[in-house]
Amino acid sequence: MRIKVGVVQMTSGADVEENLATTARLVSMAADDGATLVLLPECFAYLGPEDGKLEIAETLPAGGPILDRMRALATSRSVDLVLGGFWERSTSETKVKNACVHVDKRGEVRAIYRKIHLFDVDLPDGTRLMESDTVEPGTEPVVTDAPFGKLGLSVCYDLRFPELYRRLVDGGAIALAIPAAFTLTTGKDHWHVLLRARAIEAQSYVLAAAQSGHHYGKRWSYGHALIADPWGTVLAECGEGEGIAVAWLDPEVVARVRRSLPSLSHRVLG
Repeated sequence: MRIKVGVVQMTSGADVEENLATTARLVSMAADDGATLVLLPECFAYLGPEDGKLEIAETLPAGGPILDRMRALATSRSVDLVLGGFWERSTSETKVKNACVHVDKRGEVRAIYRKIHLFDVDLPDGTRLMESDTVEPGTEPVVTDAPFGKLGLSVCYDLRFPELYRRLVDGGAIALAIPAAFTLTTGKDHWHVLLRARAIEAQSYVLAAAQSGHHYGKRWSYGHALIADPWGTVLAECGEGEGIAVAWLDPEVVARVRRSLPSLSHRVLG
């Protein structure tokens, strides 16, 4: 089923209410443009000092006020939402989970993926991020049933690990959700290259929502939310600042690319 999909770009901060209001406005823009599935970036509800996410984390799939708002938004706009990075409460008192949650247009939670690869880095610009200090990693790849077919879920730093996307394609995925808060330092050099590479090697659409701009302290994100097709062509892209990118997703395009260049069936090493 050929549908329009949208990806959101925003600059989340520590004010949850402001972030959710921006989310609702941008999702509505995408829906008005015809999108029936909209992907939100990582940390859409909160991107502030690390201890703040512990305070707002919610149990899944039951949720709390943040998930309730997103379920109501999906229903009111009749869109499937992929909540790109949702702070999920864990059994730990010091850690949360970074979850990618698929909510359908009826407001039902269809799938939950917990980010497997955690971003522990010391970057050349002095930025030091140790996600594992406050986040508990997931362990299982997740593919969900979207309106167009199978959608593989991932989050941000997962992008650097192609073996995950092989598993998602083996699970039937024809599109890959890659919501992110990619740092400015790494994004300017790696974001486009990695997204197009995942699209080409997985012969799948890539839906990459993004954070953009300054959040707090030294935390800056690159932006450039985009949608790429299975040939690696960028169909729609945001620049800097908040906005949306919308494009058509056609399963027949995936089938045609996989027929004409059957690299997935030529794999020898797994």
